[in-house]
Amino acid sequence: MNTKPQPVSLIIMGKEYRIACAPEEQDDLVHSAHQLDVQMRKMRDSGKITGPDRIAVMAALNLAHELQLLKNEKIMLNQKLNECLIKLSHKIENVLENP
Repeated sequence: MNTKPQPVSLIIMGKEYRIACAPEEQDDLVHSAHQLDVQMRKMRDSGKITGPDRIAVMAALNLAHELQLLKNEKIMLNQKLNECLIKLSHKIENVLENP
């Protein structure tokens, strides 16, 4: 179902942002905005980083790093899964060839 994007209101660090989003993606967008808000507030409250621009960049870098780690983990898991499937396939072939 392809429906028309609808505006979604998001609050990040006390500021409202209206983003057009497909209805089926709205929950994920709201969750992502909440995660960003939590990250930015932690940085602001730590007092180590000042200024909303710097806080936003550091939060984006942290989230991008986390995403990259998850992508790398997914690649490794896929490789391990493929290796296991190949081994299993060979075992099945051996059993079928040598009953």
